[in-house]
Amino acid sequence: MQSKSIRLALGSAVTGRVRAGYAKAQANCVACPSAEYMLFQPATAPRPYWDAMVKRMKAVFKAPIADADMPAIVDYLAKTYGNEQPK
Repeated sequence: MQSKSIRLALGSAVTGRVRAGYAKAQANCVACPSAEYMLFQPATAPRPYWDAMVKRMKAVFKAPIADADMPAIVDYLAKTYGNEQPK
């Protein structure tokens, strides 16, 4: 069995700051074997798409994500991998 390492994008290359929600996404998403899934999603994916993905990971795949953490994770994913990325 080969070990994989997935690193989420830390933040904005423009500002150099850590993007809000990074720590929650790091803590909740990279533990899953399909964490690299977000890397293959369309960069045009809107916020509702990411919201549905996070809800799906929790409901279908039983990801241990606290309800309170979900908005920050969705925000991070939409701004880092979705259509809210800085241009």
